[in-house]
Amino acid sequence: MPTTPDRDAVAAPSENVRLRSTLESLPAYVPGKPAADDGVRRFKISSNESPFPPIDAVREAAVTALEGANRYPDAAAQQLREKLGGEHGVEFSQIALSTGSVAVTGDLVRAVVGEGEEVVFAWRSFEAYPILVGSHGGVGVQVPLTEGAEHDLEAMAAAITDRTRLVLLCTPNNPTGPSLSTEQVEDFLARVPDHVVVAIDEAYREFHDPATVLGTAGLFRRHGNVVLLRTFSKLQGLAGLRIGYAVAHPRLARALSQVTVPFGASVPAQAAALASLAPAAQEELAQRAEWIRSERSRVLAALAAQGWELPASQGNFVYFPLGEQSPAFAEFADARGLVLRAYGTEGVRATIAEQEANDLLIEIAGAWRER
Repeated sequence: MPTTPDRDAVAAPSENVRLRSTLESLPAYVPGKPAADDGVRRFKISSNESPFPPIDAVREAAVTALEGANRYPDAAAQQLREKLGGEHGVEFSQIALSTGSVAVTGDLVRAVVGEGEEVVFAWRSFEAYPILVGSHGGVGVQVPLTEGAEHDLEAMAAAITDRTRLVLLCTPNNPTGPSLSTEQVEDFLARVPDHVVVAIDEAYREFHDPATVLGTAGLFRRHGNVVLLRTFSKLQGLAGLRIGYAVAHPRLARALSQVTVPFGASVPAQAAALASLAPAAQEELAQRAEWIRSERSRVLAALAAQGWELPASQGNFVYFPLGEQSPAFAEFADARGLVLRAYGTEGVRATIAEQEANDLLIEIAGAWRER
């Protein structure tokens, strides 16, 4: 009888495939560090996830939708896009959906950025920006943040060249927290050529002080080169279902539909997102947002009392600009039950989570200063 070759004895085939040269310089996305499984109780506050589970009605909608999971989702996501269009005062065709706002950002790069063309964004900002730009053949132009960890809009405007096709504004900025005002963005847009797309990434908008939140609806109405990016991952607690969207003007919206992955918004994700837009769910989400804002204020006040000078965050997180001490601070916290997100030797981000985790953050930050 023929024998099965020993798998360990078979030499691996020679792999001579040719990869794109741009991958050699492409940074890898670094997700929030998971909690170690070593018997020590830890809070994972490294990924800006919601401390709340999905709202009951939202969970039920997603579970019910699974009964039809043997079928492809509605590729047009008609119901959800109509609802979102109504929310934003635009036609449903101006809503572009995909697997989180990060995927929509990737679609945006594919739609407007050609090989060797430029994308301007602040740095440090969202970790995925340089990956999305570089992987699609674009050239990222990173403009350093100000000393206050804010977007330097003056420098960003000066960085725009005839090769610039897209500008990314993250507000509130992830991971540092400061936000842009309507006046600041309006002044910036006056300096940007109208053929350059300006994407306003508002993944953390719901955590912003409502009294001063960016007036993106007006900015969108007044400027044909503005596109808005939103997500259901944060306040709505649907990070695991991966759904986000863009609000775009008609020509760009059509382009986004041309380049997006078909059926990207899954059946349960569409159902959950739609359910989260119901009035009762919106009321509960507003209460959760207020709780997060209150906890953020409490945490920042306690840290300031300890002597910390942190950026004024409007997100569901706070940022410690520790420089070279960043890895040591993250390890110090991990050993005491708190998993944070360190950004090399620049800083450390901590998500506002359940109250017990927030209390522990205050305790650990105090212990660090008293060493």
